[in-house]
Amino acid sequence: MFIHPRSHLSHLGIQSGQQIADFGTGSGFYAFAAAEMLHGQGKVFAIDIQKDLLDRLKNEAVRRGLDTVSVVWGDVEQLGGTHLRDTSIDRVIISDVLSQAEDQGKVAAEAARIVKSNGKLLVVDWSDSSDLSGPDRSHLISAENAQVLFEAVGFAFEKKLPAGGHHYSFIMHKN
Repeated sequence: MFIHPRSHLSHLGIQSGQQIADFGTGSGFYAFAAAEMLHGQGKVFAIDIQKDLLDRLKNEAVRRGLDTVSVVWGDVEQLGGTHLRDTSIDRVIISDVLSQAEDQGKVAAEAARIVKSNGKLLVVDWSDSSDLSGPDRSHLISAENAQVLFEAVGFAFEKKLPAGGHHYSFIMHKN
């Protein structure tokens, strides 16, 4: 099963005018879908540590006419590494980041720092990996452990989402 970003994002309650952060945006899979859902009002901060990916993403956003996408060179594994203000973000997307992070707790802490009270978080990551795709099994974090990680920094579990055979996905909100 292919993960469709719009179906996952529909569970976040994205509305025009919101501020959204996409941690480890990569090629912008979720960032572009979120930007389209904003209907020209609000902002998607597409954050990544790889400048070359951000350059391509910025060009693609211009090509698509998505003025609501703002690329940010940042490190989601550092407190303050996203360069976003405290409690300034309505929604955070963290897709396939935890399995790549050296310090998953810092990713959770940075999300907690920037999310407004009652803000929401979408987590998507690898639940299983084969030799052909996905990260090394030693880098995986289970859905249960990921939930505990975010609960420890003030998020509460809301619901699990379908994500195919090799991923898990869930929504949490900040109390």
